[in-house]
Amino acid sequence: MPFLIAQAPVQARTAFRSAVTNRIAGTNRIFDAPRAVALWHLVSLDAPTVAVVWSLAFAWAGGIHLSSRVVLVLALATSCAYVGDRLLDTQVLGARAGLELSMRPELRRPELRERHYFHWRNRRVFVPLAGAAACVAAIMALGFLPDVVRERGSVLAAAALAYFSGVHAAPWLERRRHSLPRLVSKEFLVAVLFTAGCILPAWSRMRQAGAREFSLTWFWIDGIYFVAVAWLNCRFIARWEREKSGLKAGEQRRYFWAFNIFPAHSTDFSAAVLLASAGLLLACVAFGSHSRASALLAAGALSALLLATLDSLRARMTPLALRAAADLVLLTPLLLFLR
Repeated sequence: MPFLIAQAPVQARTAFRSAVTNRIAGTNRIFDAPRAVALWHLVSLDAPTVAVVWSLAFAWAGGIHLSSRVVLVLALATSCAYVGDRLLDTQVLGARAGLELSMRPELRRPELRERHYFHWRNRRVFVPLAGAAACVAAIMALGFLPDVVRERGSVLAAAALAYFSGVHAAPWLERRRHSLPRLVSKEFLVAVLFTAGCILPAWSRMRQAGAREFSLTWFWIDGIYFVAVAWLNCRFIARWEREKSGLKAGEQRRYFWAFNIFPAHSTDFSAAVLLASAGLLLACVAFGSHSRASALLAAGALSALLLATLDSLRARMTPLALRAAADLVLLTPLLLFLR
C-alpha cells in the first residue's frame, strides 16, 4: 500500500490538496452584510424600524390599535435621535483627537465606526433631513396626538435630552458620569429610554381604555423583559466593536460578574442564554392566562438566543455585518403578525 500511494499520479495528489485547501478556506470565510442591509444600517433606518415593530408588538400584546400618526411620530423621533447621536459622536471624538476627520484608514479613530464616517461624509444631507423630520414630528405631536401621550412623551424627551447632555458633555462632566455605578451605564440608559419610547403609546391607550390590572401587569413584565433584551443588544455591540477595533484596553478588560472570574465574552454569552431561558419560562407561565403576552415574551427570547448565536459567530463576520445583524435579530416580534 505505501508503494501504491507513492506511485499515485501527481495530478491526483495536487487536486486533493487543492480540495482540502478550498474546504479550509471556505470554513474561514468572512461574511459581509448584503448591500441593502448595510445601507439600512448606515442611514440610521435600523433603530426606527425596530422602534416601530416593538411599539406595534406591545400594542398587539395589549389588545389595542395604534394610529398611523403615533407610529410615524415615533419613527421620525427615533431617526432624529440616532442621526444626531452619530453626528455628535463623530464631531466630539474628532475634536478631542485634535485632528480633522479623515477618510484615510490609518488616521481613523478606533472609537468611530463606519456608520459615523458615513454620516459625517453625508452630513449636508443628514442634517437638513433630520431637522425637517424633527419639525414634522413636533407639529404632529402638538396637533394630532392625545394629551396624555403628548405629556408623557415630553417627559421621555426630557430624559433623552439629559442623556444626550451627559454623553456629549464636557470632559469633566464625562468623568463624573464614568464614576457612576456600573448599572447606570450608557448601554443601560439607551435600553431604558428606547424601550420606554416603544411602550409609551400602547400603555397610554391601555390606561385610557381601562385595562384590567392583570393585563397591565403582564404588559409591564413584557416591557421589563424587552429592556433586558435591548440592554443585551447594546452590550454585545459595545464589546464586539471594541474587539474589532483592536483596542487593547477593550480586549483585556474583564467585566466581573458572579464570582468575578469570567471574561466579558463568556459572561455576555451566558447572560444571553439565561435571558432566553427566562423568557421561555415566563412565556410558558403566561400562556394559559395571557396568550399574547406569552407570544411576545417568546419573540424576545428568540432575539436573545439569536444574539448569543451572533456572539459565537462574530469572528466570521465583518464589523458592519455584525452590527447590522444585531439589529435585525430584534425584529422577531414581526412573527406575531404573520398569523
